[in-house]
Amino acid sequence: MTIGDSSLTPRAIAAAFETPSVAYVKQVNVRGRAAYAIFASDGTELAVVEDRDVAFAAALQHEYLPVSVH
Repeated sequence: MTIGDSSLTPRAIAAAFETPSVAYVKQVNVRGRAAYAIFASDGTELAVVEDRDVAFAAALQHEYLPVSVH
């Protein structure tokens, strides 16, 4: 891509600098046991897993930036 390149559209520039989507990891109780829920930035629940490290790894694997929520 060069400055004079016609493929250098605003959308292409935005895509090049796009930041990963954020996923929020929050400890929850499921049937009386601690678990970790993963939520998209819009609040949609993506998954529930038993381990915090697994929650962070799953978020990263799916190109989300995991952030802990208290």
